[in-house]
Amino acid sequence: MAQPTLKGSTVTTYGDLPAKGDDAPDFTAVKADMSEISLADYKGSKVVLNIFPSVDTPTCATSVRKFNEKAAQQAGTKVICISADLPFAIGRFCGAEGISNVVVASIFRNGNFGRDYGVLMTDGPLKGILSRAIVVIDEEGRVLHSEQVAEIANEPDYEAALAAL
Repeated sequence: MAQPTLKGSTVTTYGDLPAKGDDAPDFTAVKADMSEISLADYKGSKVVLNIFPSVDTPTCATSVRKFNEKAAQQAGTKVICISADLPFAIGRFCGAEGISNVVVASIFRNGNFGRDYGVLMTDGPLKGILSRAIVVIDEEGRVLHSEQVAEIANEPDYEAALAAL
């Protein structure tokens, strides 16, 4: 289990992120239009999973904006921004921000995602939602890079994620 901090206080996650070389667990998530996606839908493309607590927080919103900008420059790569937000909230955010280069998805119907990826917070004020993490996956579904952000209020290392591609 990982133990990132939230504003300096340690929180615990259900497990650990998949490591480099692991097969990335498949999952389903719900897009803003209420359609479902799975990781299997993206086989043949490199995938960056931008995992975070809620798009309604400044750092999470920033990560979606930055990946939206950087994803436009990555041929053959899909960025999926995943949180426990309801699809209505992520749709509203993306519409207001003009976000169109990333896929935003909710795990509100999938209780296993946080456990399978080791990002479900099991204590602290955000217990029950996802910690901030990045997982980069190759075309065959193997993990190329993962980062559990040590301080959940901080941004991920965008350059390390993109360099892994």
